[in-house]
Amino acid sequence: MSLKVLQLLPALNHGGVERGTLDLSNYLIKSGHTSVVVSNGGIFEKDITRLGGIHYSLPIATKSITSFLQYKNLAKIYLKERPDIIHIRSRFPAWIHALAMRSIKDSNFLPKVVTTFHGLYSKPWYSKSMTYADKTIAISECVYSYIVNNYKLSKSDIKLIYRGCDTSIFNRDAADSSWVDNFYSQFPKIKNKKIILFPSRITAWKGIESFGKALNLLDGSDWIGVVAGPIAKNKNSYFKKLTALFSDLIKSDKLIFVGSQNSIENLYKISHVTLNLSEKPEPFGRTVIEAAACGCKVMGWNRGGVGESIKLINSEGLVNFQDFHSLVTKLREFLNNETDGTYLPEQFTLDFQCQQTLELYQDILKH
Repeated sequence: MSLKVLQLLPALNHGGVERGTLDLSNYLIKSGHTSVVVSNGGIFEKDITRLGGIHYSLPIATKSITSFLQYKNLAKIYLKERPDIIHIRSRFPAWIHALAMRSIKDSNFLPKVVTTFHGLYSKPWYSKSMTYADKTIAISECVYSYIVNNYKLSKSDIKLIYRGCDTSIFNRDAADSSWVDNFYSQFPKIKNKKIILFPSRITAWKGIESFGKALNLLDGSDWIGVVAGPIAKNKNSYFKKLTALFSDLIKSDKLIFVGSQNSIENLYKISHVTLNLSEKPEPFGRTVIEAAACGCKVMGWNRGGVGESIKLINSEGLVNFQDFHSLVTKLREFLNNETDGTYLPEQFTLDFQCQQTLELYQDILKH
């Protein structure tokens, strides 16, 4: 049976939720279904429509009365498209959806509703909108447990579906040679060094200071720490603080900031180990599974979604939170060990994620 699925989210700019929306839209179309997306638009909008999806623009990206009143226009879209499934990916649009459904008087319009908890949402009263669904998706065991412990949902109302990476991009093929040549020409100090990669935007809670602390404790001269990620304008002062804090590492060519890298898969492929050291538990370890898919060893704190991901990939990379002695000891072992102990489970692939999501849609339509 061909389905019509409508995904609802604030906008289609950079981010895991936005990327996941596009990926699922493409999968649905390739599988013979109809994909509709409602958002405020953004850089992925053209990709949605170019590949055969339908996009409606609504100004719902910011929390405001104006956005809230868009429930009337959303109701019109619902009645025009009449989707079988409405898949909601964010809390504020979930409230707009609730109002839209309440305003619709057509008793024959009975779509099934799916929500995805993409994070460990604070303010349970505000996030409760994500529980008004026939089924709620949790993106990790960590998130699954959080929902059970904080919301009045039974385990049967929740489905665990891990986020997956696109193995047509993140794989063990050799890194693109022209990209590698260009990268080393930009950053010649990195060449012939074992790369300890820290993919992260520049912000305090991501654990860049912990990364620098670990590098300060690590012996040898065969390695270099590489921080790859964007610096937002409001984070310039924090970036200056980091460069001052770790000036000795930078001067001795043991730490370098390379900014945002569009083809991050190539950087994973030439790196020896990738670290995730977030200061607070994350719902999922996206960088961890991307690195593992490319054959790069992974390490991180044993908590939250990151610890959960590493445990399934290679538990040798797990370290107790803030245990820098163990972190540095294991990091040196990883640098010395040229064998590949990295394994990417099938549940961390995009195809598996999309397949599981489609099967969930089909299952709830039977009931």
